[in-house]
Amino acid sequence: MPKVGMQPIRRRQLIDATLSTINEVGLNDATIAQIARRAGVSTGIISHYFRDKNGLLEATMRDVTTQLRRAVTGRLDALSDAGTEARLRAIVEGNFDETQVHSAAMKAWLDFWSSSMHQPALHRLQRVSSARLLSTLTVEFRRELPRERARLAAYGLAALIDGLWLRAALSGEPFNLERAKTLTTHFIRQHLTGVKE
Repeated sequence: MPKVGMQPIRRRQLIDATLSTINEVGLNDATIAQIARRAGVSTGIISHYFRDKNGLLEATMRDVTTQLRRAVTGRLDALSDAGTEARLRAIVEGNFDETQVHSAAMKAWLDFWSSSMHQPALHRLQRVSSARLLSTLTVEFRRELPRERARLAAYGLAALIDGLWLRAALSGEPFNLERAKTLTTHFIRQHLTGVKE
């Protein structure tokens, strides 16, 4: 019989082991046996908590997206009285938080995006994550811009965030936060400056 309180500990072990295994060999070559060995558990434990490899990947990505949401909301909560530019920059910085740009998370995101095109559960999770970013950006731009301009600016900034992140992930080099901040701040200022309709 499992010990009381072990489920959260086991889930955390398995999610961390999944990220490490993806980082080392990629999702396609990661096996349940490798993940279980890295976590120090039997393969039956993975089946018990997650059904299969797809269930484990979904749980791993839910964990990563939860960390992303916390990184963004934590920064926004600290800036409740700040101006629009500062709040938009906080959203950008949350998306480039250490929890999102370390090697294992970046590789997991790449595998997740690819797999989401073929697996309905992952596709739903990807759509929710993408819609959350777009909605959060739109709300902030809407503080100073008319609806359609705010939506367009939000879409552009979301694309810039994703593009910067993707370029960094594919480069294999450490994420350059200063470059990302410079480019996104320039974009934000371009859209917040000028005639308001």
